[in-house]
Parts: sequence; C-alpha cells; structure tokens
Amino acid sequence: MTHSLLNRTLFFGGFVLLLFLLPLALARAGEPPALAGSIEAEIDGRSVVLPSLRSDIHADIRGDLATVTVVQTFANPAGQALHARYLFPLNAGAAVYEMWMDVGGERVRAQIQEIEQAQRTFERAKSEGRAAALLKQQRPNMFTQQIANLMPGLPVTVTLRYVQTVPKVDGEYELVLPLVVGPRFNPRDDAAPPPDAAPAVGESIPGRWQLDAPMPYPPVFGLELPPRIDEDRVSVQVDLHSALPIRAVSSRTHALATTVDSAGLWHIGLDAGRTIDNRDFVLRYALSGAANAAGLLVQRDARGGFFSLLIEPPAAPDDADISPREMVFLLDCSGSMSGLPMDASKAFMRQALRKLRPTDSFRIIRFSDRATEFSRTPRAATPDNIAAGLRYVDALRGMGGTMMASGIHQALETPPAPGVKRIVTFLTDGYIGNDYEILSLVGELLGDARVYVFGVGAGVNRFLLDEVGRVGRGFTRYMDPTEDVAAVAAELSDRLQSPVLTDIEIDWGGLPVTSVLPQQIPDLFAGQSIRIQGRFAEAATGSIRVHGRAGARAATLVLPVDLAAGPADGEAVGLVWARAAIAQKMRELSLPPRWFEQRGETPPQLATVRRQVTQLGLDFKLVTRWTAFVAVSEQIVNAAPDAASEVDVALPPVAGVTPAAYGSSAPAFTGAAGPEPATWASLVLVAVLVFGATLRRRAVAA
Repeated sequence: MTHSLLNRTLFFGGFVLLLFLLPLALARAGEPPALAGSIEAEIDGRSVVLPSLRSDIHADIRGDLATVTVVQTFANPAGQALHARYLFPLNAGAAVYEMWMDVGGERVRAQIQEIEQAQRTFERAKSEGRAAALLKQQRPNMFTQQIANLMPGLPVTVTLRYVQTVPKVDGEYELVLPLVVGPRFNPRDDAAPPPDAAPAVGESIPGRWQLDAPMPYPPVFGLELPPRIDEDRVSVQVDLHSALPIRAVSSRTHALATTVDSAGLWHIGLDAGRTIDNRDFVLRYALSGAANAAGLLVQRDARGGFFSLLIEPPAAPDDADISPREMVFLLDCSGSMSGLPMDASKAFMRQALRKLRPTDSFRIIRFSDRATEFSRTPRAATPDNIAAGLRYVDALRGMGGTMMASGIHQALETPPAPGVKRIVTFLTDGYIGNDYEILSLVGELLGDARVYVFGVGAGVNRFLLDEVGRVGRGFTRYMDPTEDVAAVAAELSDRLQSPVLTDIEIDWGGLPVTSVLPQQIPDLFAGQSIRIQGRFAEAATGSIRVHGRAGARAATLVLPVDLAAGPADGEAVGLVWARAAIAQKMRELSLPPRWFEQRGETPPQLATVRRQVTQLGLDFKLVTRWTAFVAVSEQIVNAAPDAASEVDVALPPVAGVTPAAYGSSAPAFTGAAGPEPATWASLVLVAVLVFGATLRRRAVAA
C-alpha cells in the first residue's frame, strides 16, 4: 500500500470514527454530570457527606417595596445525625422580621432574642436532641443558618421573611436577590474583626483568600476550594404589582418566564424553573406613565408613625454648567479579578477613556499587593494620552492580594487642582475582609471628590461596594463579566456623568418629623431616586422644600406631604426605617478614629451602639448583629446528639471567578463532575489522531 493510499485510508477511517463518536461526546457534554444526590468532601483524610440544600425564593413587590420569603430545605443524605451550618447572603438593606421551622409535621415560630441568649437556647436544644434552627447576622449582607440534629430521612424546612426597598437605577427599578457568597481577602496580620462580626467568628487567615465564614476556615471544612456543585438548588418567583402599567421586565443574569395577569400585575419566574446558586439574581422593571416627582408611604401603629418619601431629580444641567473633571480610574488587579472580571474591567476602560471630554484630565491607578500608577500627575484627555492610557490598560493582569487601602490612598490623598472636580471610578469585586477600614479611609480622604463604584462579578461584595458609593457621595453600579461585556461596558461608561442635584438639604416646613434618614443625603443622578425615611409624632399636612445645586445654580423642589394618609399595607414602612436606623448606628463604629485598630481597648461608643441596635432589633423583631432568631422543636429527634458531626452546607464557587480568588493555583474546582463540553470534543479528536498515528507507524514499520 502506498503512503498516499495509506494517508487517504487513515483520513477516511478517522473521519468515520469522528462522525461516530462526536455525537455521543456532544450529547454527553450537553448534559449535566451525573449526581449521586449528595456532595462528598475529603476532610482530614476521610470522606464526609455534606448536607443538601434546596432554596425557594418568592418576592412580592408593591411600588418600590419588596417582601421576600426564603424557604430553605435541609436534608441529610448521610447515615448519621448532623449539625448543619449554612452561610448565605441577603440584601444588605434586608429587614429580616420573621422565621419559622417545619420538621416532622411540627411548625415552630422562631423567637427574637439577644445573641447570647439565642445561642444558649440553641445549644441547649442541640444537647437535648431536639431539632432547632438559629439565624444570625455575620455582616449586614451575610447570615448563617444553623440546624441542630438534622436526621437522615427527616428534612428540616426553615422559612424567613424580610422587606427591602427596590431602588431606581438608570431609569428602571432593580431588585437584587443575592444567591452566592464570594471569598474574602484579609490584607493585614493585625487586622481586628469588623464591628459586626459575630463573637464566635474565627479570624480570616491574614494575606490569604478565604470565605468570611463563622469559623476559621471556608464553609466546607477547610477545603482549599469549594466543591463543584452542578445541582440547580434555587427557584425564584416574583409577583410585581404596580399602580402604573408595567412596561417591561428584564434580567441580564437569568432567563425569565413571564406571565401577565393585567397591566399592573406580572408574575416572573426562571425560564429553566431552577438554577444553581453561583450568581446573584437581578431583575429590572420599568413602568409606563409620567414619572412622579415624589412618592409618599405612611404607616401608623402602636409604635408611632413612619414615613418613606421618594425624591426624583429635576432636569439635568447643561454641559456648560459642569466643572472641568479629573477622572481617576482605580482598578482592582488582584488574583480574584483574573480572567473574565479583568476582561470586563478592560472593556469598560476602553469605553470610558474614549468618552472623556476635551476639558477632562485623567489618571489610571492599579492595585493588588501594592498600588502603581500610569502617571503620577493627571494627563490631559488628548488623543495621544488616551491612546497611551489604553495601551497601559491592555497590559494589566490580575494577580496577588487586595491591598485596597493603598489604591484609595493613591487616588484621594493628593488634592486636585483648584476649580477641578475629582471623580474616582473604582472597579473591583470587593472581595476583602476589612470592609470597615476601607469605608473609614474613604470618608477621611474624600474631601470634595466623588467616588463612582463599578462592581465587577457575578456575586460581588455588594455591602462594601454600595457603602463605598454612599460614603463617596457617588453611586454604585454592577457589571457581570459573564454577560456581553462590550455592550454592558458601553452602557455603564455613559454613567460617568455629573450629578443632577448636589448638596441636598430638606426644609420640613414645620412638619413634626424626627429620626430622618439618611443623615447625609447623597447626590442625585439622572435616572435614580432617593428614599428619605423618618418618624412622625402626629398626623399633619404641608409642603417641604428640597434645596440643592444643579451644576453652578441653586435649585429648589417644592413637594406636598400628607402625613395624615391611611396606613400602608403591613409593617413594611416601619421595618425598612428600623433597618436603616440600625445601619446608621453601625456606621458610627466605622467613623474616624477607627476603633478597631486600637489594640486592647473597648471603644466607649461600642456599648452605646450595641444597646441601641439591640433595642431596635427586639422592638421590631429584626435580626441584627446582636439579635437572632431561634426556633426549637418540642420533639426529641436524636437520642445520641453528642455523636452527631458538625458539617457545613457546600457553597459553589462564584461564576466567572477563577481558583486564584480562593488562594489556589489549582486548574479547576474540586468535586465530582464530568469534563467540560470542549474537553469532550478534544478527547474525541485526540483519540482519532492517536488511532491514526498508531496505524501509520505500524504501516511504516511493515
């Protein structure tokens, strides 16, 4: 047989083999890997079965207030009793006001108690072999659910409810349901715990990435990486009620299935029915009709009167009224930003640099283990300088730790030129553990600057990023790097605008209002709104004046206010005010001087804040740093509670985040799973080539 004939034969044989195997490989690649119904982890050389989880979330939105019900079902696939722990996120503004537990046909209403008392109640039930649940707040946006005596074949269902406002973002309302907790980096060996860390929380390992869990290791028993989870563990259902016609709903994070009952009542769910909890769910909706200048919600009950006032901006000022700007771009280039997040940040920067105004100047600062800068002095926004800036951005890579403070010092420490408005555009995933140190630093160095935060990731640290935007008197937006980043970057770069109304103050015109929040009203940007909340002693009507500056000119909005209106449905207005009041109290602990940097001292304001926050939690039945929900069954379900193992519900890695974010150079996350689709196709091709090469060698040898 000639070599030509041999080559043709090998090619034809390989092609036939490829046609035979490729459909099988593609079919296998398109299917999720087979699941055994449980997740196992290697811990100290032994295999441990972890508890399984199913979460069902229902949000009922009326106006711009959402009541959210979260149903968590825990099951024990192991052959012995377990004590389970689950770390999960909620919206940082969530007012968690109700919880109950179902087990073995029994429903138990949870009681709100001070944190130490709730822990004792839970531990006693645990030692007695009773089913019990304990809900604690680790951070404003991170909670733990502990389940005592989770028995094989006896699932425990825990239901919790919370209320939150739905903010207006770029002309549309945006509901965020956080589904995943990302890693955290603690940048200092001597960093003290944040003021809202629970007493039992172990310190994160200095200089390493790890989950900010209620124990000194990630919530899968010290595994360097979270296990790979392929199970769709979460369902989401949203009922949207509106007095105005609903124009559209959309989500960039999940495919939706929508049912329209009427112009003002839509039902929204997941098109796939369920999803894996590795990215946050974000829903946006737009309403038809003329925008209202203000919306007022009023509630009166035995605790008094509460109000919530929505303020929207006036017309935007002319460009001629806008001062020259120093645009400072601060880029997180740490290890967690490698891969897709870094690509998304670069896409944003390409758009933002090309849209600079001729009167602008700019700086580019990158930080990881330390901060470095494109140019120590601001560069004029000329075509040549912008081209040089683009080359600098293209060369950036994600690696190392997250010394965020060094970047903030670099961006804000040096004052801008006289008459120039400094705007800091901050791109990061926020995966750090020293949140309050960063917030205090921004507050100390801000001056007259504004900080616009762009969170890059599918499950970022929204508490920190929202608070940096608030403290920085700017705004916060989010970019999912698994989306069409070019389109999203183009859209978000347009948000680098000047605020419509600044230096806002309200003249209440003699209305009997107290405890008004926020204490410092943020700037108002086009397409968004501000909620002003407070209490009132008695029914009254009148007008308020909202004073501010629109560009270089003074501006005033006159709004009618009727505190004699009927009560709102339920307790949402009062609960949202109480949660805002708690958040304000907790912020006092992060104001300068930074008390958590003082070694061996108890700050005098801590006892006062703790007492005030605890009382608000007890009065309004809310979970706080120092109050918790605990539910205890009457049934003794475990005759040998001391033999039960302490285990953690597995958390998936955040979508789009590489293992580098979790402190590992491993090429993939652990856990049982089949090869990726591309891998299957590659295996088929390799098999064909190896087969052909073997035949060719044999033919040549012959």
